[in-house]
Amino acid sequence: MPYALTVGLHAAILAVTGEEPRILTVPENESGRSAAALPFGPLEPARHRTLELGLLDWVREQTGMNLTYVEQLYTFGDRDRALLPDASTRVLAVAYLALVRERRVTEGHAASWQGIYRFLPWEDRRAGEPAILRDRIRPALADWVSSAREPKRRRQRRGRVDITFGAVAAPWDNERVLDRYELLYEAGLIAEAMRDCRPSAAAHSNSAFRELGSPLAFDHRRILATALGRLRGKLKYRPVVFELLPETFTLFQLQRTVESLVGVRLHKQNFRRLVGRGALVEGTARFETATRGRPAELFRFRREVLHERSAPGVGLPSLPE
Repeated sequence: MPYALTVGLHAAILAVTGEEPRILTVPENESGRSAAALPFGPLEPARHRTLELGLLDWVREQTGMNLTYVEQLYTFGDRDRALLPDASTRVLAVAYLALVRERRVTEGHAASWQGIYRFLPWEDRRAGEPAILRDRIRPALADWVSSAREPKRRRQRRGRVDITFGAVAAPWDNERVLDRYELLYEAGLIAEAMRDCRPSAAAHSNSAFRELGSPLAFDHRRILATALGRLRGKLKYRPVVFELLPETFTLFQLQRTVESLVGVRLHKQNFRRLVGRGALVEGTARFETATRGRPAELFRFRREVLHERSAPGVGLPSLPE
C-alpha cells in the first residue's frame, strides 16, 4: 500500500521556575477537553522555507512566544505514532528542544506551563526514591516479568528492568528517561498503552497502573522523555543550564536548578568544586538582598569559557544511586 507522508513539527520548550522544571503545553484541540500537547503543527512546504522556521511559526501562533534558539532533538517515525484513521498516511514528527526562562503566556493564547514531573513522576528522586516508583511501578514490573511464559523471556525482561530502573548490579542512570518511559509503555502500565490498545495493557486488572503520571496527546510524552534525557546528558558537557537562569544568580540557585533537572540532590562542596574548576562563573561583587541570612554573592556565566574548552559543561559529582 502506498503511503502519504506528512511531517509534523514539535517543540519541547523547557524552563525551570522555583526549582521545578516545567514544559510549555497547548490544548490538543480547540475544545480543550483532551490531553495537553506540546506545541506542534504540520510542515507546510509552500509556507515554511525550512523546518525550523515552520516550527517557530507554529510556536508563535499557538503560544505567542518568539523563540530565539532551538535545536533538533529527534525524528519519530513509528507507523502508528499518530493513530490516524487513514492507515495510508505516515506521520513523521521532527522534535525540537528549546530552553527558556519562563515568561507569562500572552493574552489570547491557551498555552500553559506545567511541571515536567507531573508527566514523569518517577524521574524526580530529590527526596529519595518516589513512592510511585517504590510502591507501584516496581511491583507492577515484577508482575510483568513473571508473566512471561518462557524462562528465557523472563530473564530478558528482568535484565531490562534492572538496567532501566536500577538494581544492585545496575545503578539508576538518570539519562535513561526515554528507556524508562518506553518500558512502562511496553509493559502496559501507562495511559498511552491503554489508549493505543496495547495487549499488555489489557492484561492489567488494576486501572490505576495505567495512570502513572498524566498523559500527553499522541506520543508527546515520549518526546518529553527524550528531551529530558537529552538535557540531562548535555549538562555534563555543555553550559546549557545557564539558558535557564537569570543573568545573575547565586551558586545555591545554580545548584538547585541543576538538581531539579537531574532529579537528585548533589553534594554542595563537590558541586562547587566542579563549577570552580571549570571556571564557568565569575563573581559580580554584588550580593543578593532578599535573604534573611548572610547575603550570598551573585555570579554570572563566564562566556569566555566557550572559546577556552570544547566541552564546557557543568559536570556532575557522583550521583546518588
